[in-house]
Amino acid sequence: MQNDKRPRLAIDMDEVLADTHQKFLALYHQDYGIAMDIYQEPGKELHENLPDHLREQWKVYIHQKGFFRDIPPMRDAIETVKALQERYNVYVVSAAIEFRNSLEDKLDWLDEHFPFIPWTNILFTGEKIIAADVMIDDRIKNLAHFQGRKLLYTSPHNVLITGYERVNSWRDVAELLL
Repeated sequence: MQNDKRPRLAIDMDEVLADTHQKFLALYHQDYGIAMDIYQEPGKELHENLPDHLREQWKVYIHQKGFFRDIPPMRDAIETVKALQERYNVYVVSAAIEFRNSLEDKLDWLDEHFPFIPWTNILFTGEKIIAADVMIDDRIKNLAHFQGRKLLYTSPHNVLITGYERVNSWRDVAELLL
């Protein structure tokens, strides 16, 4: 049973816990020979940096069953989240409803990499309208109306965004919250 006195911490999955960006790069490299270190214009989505004929391929990838199942975890995420559970009621909050096949994949992925997070603390949703004390997310659309402490997890698409407390890694998260 969780201690209700601990603050609630909401953590996004894609590009925060799971290195979805790396997965896309690996697929584009495998299927089209795109360099893993492709130059990415700051503030743009990965697909916006690709040749025109590949810009919509991400939609094909993301709708495939299994896409979300083998994404690598972000460096230091597992250890940091485990430590955060000592001080916070940790919730994983993902907009998994957007991509039908992601529900089972994401649940299996969490079971493999974060088995210490109970199923009761996994929230698959559309809009992230939640009540928590802290939220870590890479998308400002999820942070904009959030009422608690907002931590913007750095990703190439958000590097030009200002006005948010930023974390560049899970070590940064640990320094701020542990």
